[in-house]
Amino acid sequence: MRELSDLFTALDKSTFRHKFHLKEKEQKYFQEKGLEMIRAHAEDIIRKRLAPANPPSDGKQTPMRGHPVFIAQHATATCCRGCLEKWHHIKRGRELSDEEIEYVLKVLLAWIETQEIPNALQPSDQLKMKL
Repeated sequence: MRELSDLFTALDKSTFRHKFHLKEKEQKYFQEKGLEMIRAHAEDIIRKRLAPANPPSDGKQTPMRGHPVFIAQHATATCCRGCLEKWHHIKRGRELSDEEIEYVLKVLLAWIETQEIPNALQPSDQLKMKL
């Protein structure tokens, strides 16, 4: 497992990984559900699709769109066991430990939080707060 600052520096240098961003639809979903719900979704996705020793369809199990966690997985190279091994030094062929699952969640949520999430307040509410 890598230090997050080192990981994000390396990911920024990857043309493929660097192109992923939350689009308006995913940002809105994040805004509506909140960080705790997104974390719960991420944990469920990781435990079912990534944590097994030999996940079904490994390398093809993570969609490229549809949920903020899927986008984050591609952006952070936590989308399959091959990427986990290459980018995060987590060997494949064995089930992920609870510590490794927590690490993957930390990586995903750190990336998601770097995305520009629209403010939940309406413009009129923002104006009232300034007064």
